[in-house]
Amino acid sequence: MKKLFFATVLLTTFYSCDVAQQIINQAGTTGGLSTTEIASGLKEALIVGTQNSSNQLSAADGFFANAAIKVLMPPEAQKVESTLRSLGLGSVIDKAVLSMNRGAEEAAKSAAPIFIDAIKQMTITDAIGILKGADTAATHYFKDKTTAALIQAFRPTIDNALAKVDATKYWNTVFTTYNKFSATPVNTDLGAYVTSKAVDGIFYQVALEEQKIRKDPAARVTDILKKVFGSKEATGN
Repeated sequence: MKKLFFATVLLTTFYSCDVAQQIINQAGTTGGLSTTEIASGLKEALIVGTQNSSNQLSAADGFFANAAIKVLMPPEAQKVESTLRSLGLGSVIDKAVLSMNRGAEEAAKSAAPIFIDAIKQMTITDAIGILKGADTAATHYFKDKTTAALIQAFRPTIDNALAKVDATKYWNTVFTTYNKFSATPVNTDLGAYVTSKAVDGIFYQVALEEQKIRKDPAARVTDILKKVFGSKEATGN
């Protein structure tokens, strides 16, 4: 019976704030489910969501093939890009863009442990607040708790990845070439830029995973959760 209660928590953690609130109220009145168990269920769901995000973005083309988070030339370099393409140097730009995204994908491998550490430190109060919050409440919690750690972990990884695929060389080629035709030289910190975009991409993906787990039964991938959700739909409870 206890396993069934726990499975129900995992199921409803991100499904409906109203349903979640009902569970919390019932836990206080029936003694069937403690707030500790509710928090444990939430943490399990968050671990699944953040691991999925890290795995998706660290795969080949995780950033490069995703139009929503693909790392492009920074806004201040768009004039550079346009000029170089008009000079027949589009391949240089393309190589630089591909290399930046490969760096972001490599860095994404280190995201999951940072999120898991934040989840382990989450208090019951934090968990209940997330449970009762908006559909990206957990993502906002992670932004507050993990941004600094992600930047610190990502930057050396990205710098190494950029060097490994010669992104810095391509970047230097781009701006060295451009500066021959411009009276105003461009000097952009490529590592810092890619790091910032990689962190933004991670949070974007985490938000999508959070929304899926809250709203989509198919996102709850274990057999026990599918069974429990099916029985709840069948009974209308």
